Amino acid sequence: MAANVMLAFIPIFVAVDALGVMPIFISLTDGIGKAEKTKIILQSVITAMCLSVAFVFLGKAVFKLLHITVGDFMVAGGALLFFIAMIDIVNPIKKRRIPVEELGAVPLGTPLIAGPAVLTSSLMVLGTYGMVPTLIALFTNIVLAGFIFHFSDKMIKVIGNAGARALSKVASLLLAAIAVMMIRKGVFFIMTTCR
Repeated sequence: MAANVMLAFIPIFVAVDALGVMPIFISLTDGIGKAEKTKIILQSVITAMCLSVAFVFLGKAVFKLLHITVGDFMVAGGALLFFIAMIDIVNPIKKRRIPVEELGAVPLGTPLIAGPAVLTSSLMVLGTYGMVPTLIALFTNIVLAGFIFHFSDKMIKVIGNAGARALSKVASLLLAAIAVMMIRKGVFFIMTTCR
């Protein structure tokens, strides 16, 4: 059981990529107070958890019912992320583009924490290691992402405000690149499964 949990944990850890998402979190929550940031982290963790667990139980059925493929899902998630990244890059004035009360749910909870990679990895892990290890691995990884976001302020103290602004722009570029990668993989998946 413990071995299966560990084997399920690893691919979901890579898919969640909390350390990779952290610069994006810092960028999106720049200028938000500590109490509000804690609410955003909690909202993102709850959103990601609910979506991931629901997807484990209902994912295949929903996809089949709506005639949606994993590729379709990846293209849609990538398009959403690309749109958010482009707004951050081209807008010279740093102002809140996503309402604070929505930030934890979208884009942090989904598609950044519980995005197509996590959802598809969960389905694969579920088929290989079973329900309980998959749910434990999901829960652990999502809570771990919340802790990483919570301690992101410590990183800001180390790199300073100028470094944080530079990190914010780099994060937007990385987000755009991740979005393009998701769209590319989605299109590739669609092309290979339609043959």
